[in-house]
Amino acid sequence: MKIKQKNREAFGEHSYWQSYSDMMAALLLIFVLIIAITLAIYKQKTTDLDQARTDLAQSQDHLSLTQKELDDALKDLEEYKAAIEKSNQELSNSLAELQQAYANAALTQDELNKAYLEIEEGKKELSIAQGELNSAQEELSSTQRELENIVGIRTDIIGALQTTFNNSSMSVDAQTGSITFSSDVLFKYNSATLSTDSQKTLKEIIPMYLDVLLQDRFREYIAEIIIEGHTDTDGGYEGNMELSYDRAHSVAKFCLNSKNGLSKEKIEQLTGLLTVNGRSCSQPVYQTDALGRPTDKVDMAASRRVEIKFRLKEDEMIEKIAEILRQNQNQ
Repeated sequence: MKIKQKNREAFGEHSYWQSYSDMMAALLLIFVLIIAITLAIYKQKTTDLDQARTDLAQSQDHLSLTQKELDDALKDLEEYKAAIEKSNQELSNSLAELQQAYANAALTQDELNKAYLEIEEGKKELSIAQGELNSAQEELSSTQRELENIVGIRTDIIGALQTTFNNSSMSVDAQTGSITFSSDVLFKYNSATLSTDSQKTLKEIIPMYLDVLLQDRFREYIAEIIIEGHTDTDGGYEGNMELSYDRAHSVAKFCLNSKNGLSKEKIEQLTGLLTVNGRSCSQPVYQTDALGRPTDKVDMAASRRVEIKFRLKEDEMIEKIAEILRQNQNQ
């Protein structure tokens, strides 16, 4: 009985320490587990914290960028606001100027009606002026065509005369188509009677000249055939006038004599066109120098002459046109 009791006591003591040891081991295991869990949680929290810090840094960078953009936007907004205020001010000024312009330009109904009436009258005057301008342009075009025709006729007449006298000692003036006889050849000194030799010359030359002017091609354009006498400057004007006229008249009488080469028909035509003039000493011929330039010394022999020339019917028109052109050039 005693031995059994001791064994139970020994076993009971041993069971107590074993339970304590198991409890301590369990606690240690729990403690280690807690530490492991704690470390795992710490590590996770550390990782989360680092990630949070990273996210925070990125958020701060983004916030900084956003703040800069916001500042730029605010700056732009201020500038836009200033521009709007400036535009509003300009608009206000423009509105004020416009109102002032309307006030200054305002017309009463009577003034406006008067202005409309003046405009209508101006339109009528402009229409009339336009019509006159069109008429003037048509007239100018017509005159230009006539002038071109006249110039062509004069050129044709002078060309025909030059061809006719090509083999003659008589020369035709290239500008006027006139022919000139020396008075010393036709007349004796201070005489108006044609010499015998001069009559032969005239009988040869005069028909040649007048046949050209009185042919059907040119006759309708001829307004006048002129025989003009000239003297030198020796003597008085009145005496020279009488002498120059008498000499021109003698040549005219010779031309109108049917015995001197012209047909009766040509004489009748010449009678309606012929004019006889005496110029005295009013248009002397001057001597020229070695270069052909005129001097102030009168060529007495050349001044004593009788000229035969013609005038076209449209010469007055040419003079009028020339005057208009001169006026236009001076304006």
